[in-house]
Amino acid sequence: MPNSNLHAIVKQLSTLYGPPPPPVATTAWTMIVWDHVAYLATDEKRERMYRELERRIGLEASDILSASRADLLDVCGGPAGFAAQCAGHLRESAELVEGEYDGDLSRVLALPLARAKRALMKFHGVGEPGAEKILLFTRTHPFLALDSNGLRVLRRLGFGERLKSYAATYRAVQADAERTIAADVDARIEAHLVLRRHGQDQCRRTTPEREGCPFATACSGGVVDW
Repeated sequence: MPNSNLHAIVKQLSTLYGPPPPPVATTAWTMIVWDHVAYLATDEKRERMYRELERRIGLEASDILSASRADLLDVCGGPAGFAAQCAGHLRESAELVEGEYDGDLSRVLALPLARAKRALMKFHGVGEPGAEKILLFTRTHPFLALDSNGLRVLRRLGFGERLKSYAATYRAVQADAERTIAADVDARIEAHLVLRRHGQDQCRRTTPEREGCPFATACSGGVVDW
C-alpha cells in the first residue's frame, strides 16, 4: 500500500504538526510518576499536576513517602473520585522503588533487557508496551514503542493485523512497522510522539477526521476498540 513505510509516514506527520516537543519526564522513575499523577487527563493538565507535585512535595520516591495523604490527594488530578487512586499508586510505586532499588530506578536500566522489562512491569499500570516506552525514552533500547493512539494509526494504515487480543495486535503491528524505520532511538522516539499526536488529533477511536489527513485515501477508517 502507498503508506506502508513508517519512516515516510513519520516525516509526513512531522511536517504536518511540526517537530514534537520533548517529553517532560525522561527518567524511568519520573515517567512512572507522570503516568500516576493524574487519571484520564490531557497532557496539559497532567503537566500542571506533575509540576505541582514537583513544587509542593518533590518527585523523588522519598519525597512522596514523606508527604501526607492529604497533600498527595490535593496535588493529584483527574475526575472526581480518582485523586485517591492516583495518590495510592504514587505511594505504592514509591514504596517499591525505595524497597527494591534504594530509591534509584535507573539501576533497572543496567539489567539484561528481559529482566529490565519484568522489573518495570512490577509498577502499577506498566504493561509490556509501557516498559518498552520507558526503555526507549531513557535511550536504553530502540524499541518501536507505541501507545494506543499510535497503534490505531498504524493498524488503520494496514500494518500488522487485527488479532484476538490487544497485546497480540500490538506485537503484529510493531513487528511489521519496525522493519520500515531505522533501529535508532531518535527516529523511534519521534515516531512514538507524532503517531500519538495524530491519533489524538485526527485518527480518533470513534470519529476519525479524514479532512486534512495526509493518509485519508489509504486509511481503512472505522471504529476500533482502542
